[in-house]
Amino acid sequence: MMDRLFLSPPHMSGKEQQYIAEVFESNYIAPLGAFVNRFEESIKTYTGSLNALALSSATAGLHLTLRVLGVSEGDYVLASSFTFIGSVNAILYQNANPIFVDSDESWNISPKLLKEAILKAPKKPKALIVTHLYGQVCKLDEIIAICKEEGIFLIEDAAESLGASYHGRQSGTFGDMGVYSFNGNKILTTSGGGMLVSDNQEWVDKARFLSTQAKEDYLHYEHKEVGYNYRMSNVLAAIGVAQMEVLDEHVNRRREIFDIYQNILGAYEEIQFMPEIEGSRGNRWLSTLTFNRTDPIKVINLLEGANIESRPLWKPMHMQPLFNATMVIENGTSQTLFEKGICLPSGSSMSDEDVIRVCDIVKEAIK
Repeated sequence: MMDRLFLSPPHMSGKEQQYIAEVFESNYIAPLGAFVNRFEESIKTYTGSLNALALSSATAGLHLTLRVLGVSEGDYVLASSFTFIGSVNAILYQNANPIFVDSDESWNISPKLLKEAILKAPKKPKALIVTHLYGQVCKLDEIIAICKEEGIFLIEDAAESLGASYHGRQSGTFGDMGVYSFNGNKILTTSGGGMLVSDNQEWVDKARFLSTQAKEDYLHYEHKEVGYNYRMSNVLAAIGVAQMEVLDEHVNRRREIFDIYQNILGAYEEIQFMPEIEGSRGNRWLSTLTFNRTDPIKVINLLEGANIESRPLWKPMHMQPLFNATMVIENGTSQTLFEKGICLPSGSSMSDEDVIRVCDIVKEAIK
């Protein structure tokens, strides 16, 4: 049996252990420390955001964002339906109501359906959480215009899209607030973690306060409101600092991997890859495609038989049992993508031969 190919395994820079050793030498093992500050600064420098807050997860970042923006019980929050559940769970944490919006030909949220959702909402939505799916930026110009016109906060779920850009500007920095993920399978991983970014210092300062149990500025522990234990540890931040040093290399390699897949498999009319909208440059976190006729589960099973990991595309939120009574504006796009699509191994440590090995199995499946 050949070595297993994972979907998106961690890819270390080589400096992670050196930086972790520095953390241990300083004895700042608990949350906060020099590497948390360095990690936040590196994100600010890379993305151009004025403020950054290192957290335990991207979901924690979304929760803090909703809290800071005043979303509370009974409010409505618009969200991409074609996404991972972590994108929307925070809405429930605030006892607010999600309204799911389906995709268009870009696979990301449809601006046309977004307008319809706003008109049909029981009351004016307070915010939109928009997901940049699989590292591909959504139609930001249209979405920003809609949110400004309607007076709706725009929150970018850039969990999958660190390193992706739109007209030269980094994803996550267009909205009122943005969130990145550093989960174990992301393009930059700290094992677990996230980062909240915004140009509004007051909002980020409030999020920082809430993320450390909402402790008031006293020598003793004084609390006037509910807070959370959401800060990132100094140990994990050291990994993040090392990963930031090779982020562009990893993005470029994932784009090369996608190009190999497309060059080999794109010749088959049976296969369509996730598009990249004009003016954008995705990080190609995962190479994703759909089949016109072939059952994707057949392909997944054949790949698994060759010790290769693959996955179906996200099951839309409006199809999840948890949300069976939730409002949705849909056109069938994300359901079709879920039923016809798969994610292929896309890790930046893959060799060209690894990618060709995957392609050979896919070609065998569609024959």
